[in-house]
Amino acid sequence: MTLKFGIQNNYKPLPFGEIREGLMKTELESVVIKFAGDSGDGMQLAGSLFTETTANIGNQIATFPDFPSEIRAPQGTVAGVSGYQIHFGKSGVHSPGDAPDVLIAMNPAALQANLHNLKPASTIIIDSDTFKKKDFEKAGFDGNPLEDNTFSDYKVIEAPITSLTKTNITDLGLDNKSMVRCKNMFALGMVYWLFNEPLEKTINFFDNKFKKLPAVCEANKRTLQSGHNYAETIEALTSSFTVLPAKKQPGTYRNITGNQAAAWGFLAAAEKAKKDLFLGTYPITPATDILHELTKHKWAGVKIVQAEDEIAGICSAIGASFAGDVAITTTSGPGMALKTEAIGLAVMTELPLVIVNVQRGGPSTGLPTKTEQSDLQQALYGRNGESPLVVLSASTPADCFDWAFEATRIALEHMTPVILLTESYIGNGAEPWKIKLTEELPDIHPRTLDSYDENWKPYDRDTEKLARQWVVPGTKGMEHRIGGLEKDECTGCVSHNPQNHAIMVATRQNKIDKIADFIPLQKYKGKDATKLLVVGWGGQFGILFGAVNDLQKEGKNIAFTHFNYINPLPKNTAEIFAKFDRILVCELNNGQFADYLRAQFPQFTYEQFNKVEGLPFKIKDLKNKFNEMLEAGNA
Repeated sequence: MTLKFGIQNNYKPLPFGEIREGLMKTELESVVIKFAGDSGDGMQLAGSLFTETTANIGNQIATFPDFPSEIRAPQGTVAGVSGYQIHFGKSGVHSPGDAPDVLIAMNPAALQANLHNLKPASTIIIDSDTFKKKDFEKAGFDGNPLEDNTFSDYKVIEAPITSLTKTNITDLGLDNKSMVRCKNMFALGMVYWLFNEPLEKTINFFDNKFKKLPAVCEANKRTLQSGHNYAETIEALTSSFTVLPAKKQPGTYRNITGNQAAAWGFLAAAEKAKKDLFLGTYPITPATDILHELTKHKWAGVKIVQAEDEIAGICSAIGASFAGDVAITTTSGPGMALKTEAIGLAVMTELPLVIVNVQRGGPSTGLPTKTEQSDLQQALYGRNGESPLVVLSASTPADCFDWAFEATRIALEHMTPVILLTESYIGNGAEPWKIKLTEELPDIHPRTLDSYDENWKPYDRDTEKLARQWVVPGTKGMEHRIGGLEKDECTGCVSHNPQNHAIMVATRQNKIDKIADFIPLQKYKGKDATKLLVVGWGGQFGILFGAVNDLQKEGKNIAFTHFNYINPLPKNTAEIFAKFDRILVCELNNGQFADYLRAQFPQFTYEQFNKVEGLPFKIKDLKNKFNEMLEAGNA
């Protein structure tokens, strides 16, 4: 068979900004779209490609990939549904959205999984080829939901996506399974038409991704354009929508996930510290993408050890730190449990080390693909003995770069392990990021001592930071021992002296406490508010900010503060709390940060709003809670 590669139907998509004659064109401030289907339907790819195109146009973006926990749940069941939600707009995009305006449901299970979370009058695009009796039964429907008025309040677009996909590419010689895999691109083409977005970036992706597989490349390109063509011609779609670009500071932007941003932050920190970067790790969901990203950058001096287990991963990183590298290890909650003893070793030896915990639902194996903030107490206290260290948290996908950089700076300048908490929600989520040049970043000054000093002792400290100096093994005249047994406060020799142990315990704690002198003061939004202070930490920043911001625009007496420096806390924390009648702590656990604040500042009363469903907060739920508290305060 001779294959001819090109656009078989000679269809040329309309230029961006134009729609066919006779159709309405509407400008929108923002839109929420969700792609949902079986885990093998390519919904994550369709969502990420749409995100890349939207980012290229210049919209504000927030995304939420939602994976099934099972490696391969039964096909067509709710347990196997994979989703990708994207909120994009001109302004006001602080979260991936509470509910989709447009749902692409590739089978009844995807419809069932999202039925509880649909807005009235929202648009649902379905693959009608998958809506058969056996499919309804597997998804948990009693009958055909399209015929029993279940969706009478919605605009349902029934498209034979699978059959049209196969018909359009049948001449390319692909097997049936390969042809069906392309159907996600048909759905994506329809969505591109619906929101009047160009196809070129996605087509370029196919050219690069499948340049060695021309038939596969052509199949995806042709299917994408066929979906676009279908949407343009069917009478059920009478409007095309445009979401205008956001106003941004001048600069070069790219779409980035939290895990990518963290990896790049570590690369930048190693460059500023003038040291090699070492990653010792073991793959674990959802942290593995940091390993994948850093593996691409060995040209920059990155050394990577994919160890046989979590313990070996962190121990190799501690060894690399002893040898003078910027050392990091990455994991999630169950892996943190395994790393506990070695983290204590890093505390005892006072070596710089960054431990990244991309949090997920627990305990134990828990919810591997779902988000949670349930490892805070583990980060603060999860070691034997008195083992203080620094705990930081990132807020958004893009600022994972900044917090990875800051975690490294603190570790190197204060000679301490640092735990950086992110979450599955922001580790896998994406948003536009303004690319930074290394010369724009602050300098990092490691505590390295490179030349012989006859007065040097391993645990000598400066008075400002109480940090010991970092001497690389082999430095002539400064050979020394460090290890897990208690050390003499000066010489570093093993000591079982009771008074020395008390001194060392106090010194290690004071060193961490002193870091509060070298971090910014806490800020809050709502300087004139006095009634209610909303407190958050970590990756729920955008959602909490969005809810508070909406109420502030309505003139409500509410303020918001969000913590990234967890241990130590900023020095003015109590000063901020004292300004408000009520303090509400919002977090994706049963109150771990609230309990921590009670221990640190017992003079205040802390109320809680918690969620432990493996999902982020919804803005509408937060606003309802905030309004309830504000109205109670006025009663």
